[in-house]
Amino acid sequence: MAVFAAAIGTVARAQASMPPMAVPASSAQPDIVSADRPSLKRKVAVGRFSNSTRYGKALLLGNERDPLAYQAADMLTARLVESGQFMVFERGDLDAVLREHGQGSSPQLPGVDALIVGSVTEFGRKLEGKAGFLNSKTRQVATATVEVRLVDVATGQAFFSTSGKGTAAIEVGEVAGFGSRAGYDTTLNDQAISAAISDLMTNVIQKLQERRWFTDVLQVRAGQILMSGGPSQGLNAGDVLAVERLGETVTSGQTGLPIRLPGQEIARVQVVSFFGDGPESEGTIARVVQGEVPTNDLTALRVVEVRQ
Repeated sequence: MAVFAAAIGTVARAQASMPPMAVPASSAQPDIVSADRPSLKRKVAVGRFSNSTRYGKALLLGNERDPLAYQAADMLTARLVESGQFMVFERGDLDAVLREHGQGSSPQLPGVDALIVGSVTEFGRKLEGKAGFLNSKTRQVATATVEVRLVDVATGQAFFSTSGKGTAAIEVGEVAGFGSRAGYDTTLNDQAISAAISDLMTNVIQKLQERRWFTDVLQVRAGQILMSGGPSQGLNAGDVLAVERLGETVTSGQTGLPIRLPGQEIARVQVVSFFGDGPESEGTIARVVQGEVPTNDLTALRVVEVRQ
């Protein structure tokens, strides 16, 4: 008897290899330390997933959760956490976020770089078999397609979409009447969805890494700033970051959506130390090494990673 299972899909690398990017040094400011660009963790919220297929829906009652959709969301969340490149938050209902935004209030996802929503768009099972004079084989196959979208939480607009496909199979054979028959294997569902999630992970990670890391300024002191975030986001003592004055937000006449105009860099700061009790409450103290940071209207400022 031969029993085997296989899941087919492009396995995402847990940590994408990103080329180091040097922080430029200023000849007028010799105390700025030249260092590789820190690998900073983006903050990502995983929103609601849906099941767009008919699979399993006949067995659901009322508002009962669709296990296929929640399984896909849980697997994606786990992969993002395992990659070690993101701070992952769960948000169960995208519709609520969009309604809040449509009513003029800001989506309650402060500081989140992107919201991920998705759907299981294809799922199927089939039974294949062949019989010979002395032997026969039965093969169960499960296939799945999962699609995800990355949403800008400030505008509610999807800026990227991708999909992944996965297949899982198990085969059982009999020879001269000896062996076993293949019963219904529910683990194939898990394997097919897992393979589909793996197939799309590389694209998701690369797109999220393209979005510039940022955080807010909490306070400005003499020659220093206090800002949100710390070691859990990948910050280290000696890292050099830029302080930007945010550009004006205008409404596009073409789309009707708000557009943030490019900001202006006004200073460079270097991380000195950290404070706070945990990832949710940690902060960073940085000294100003170039330029000047105003003490008024801190909401118009943000700290961003330095890119060449």
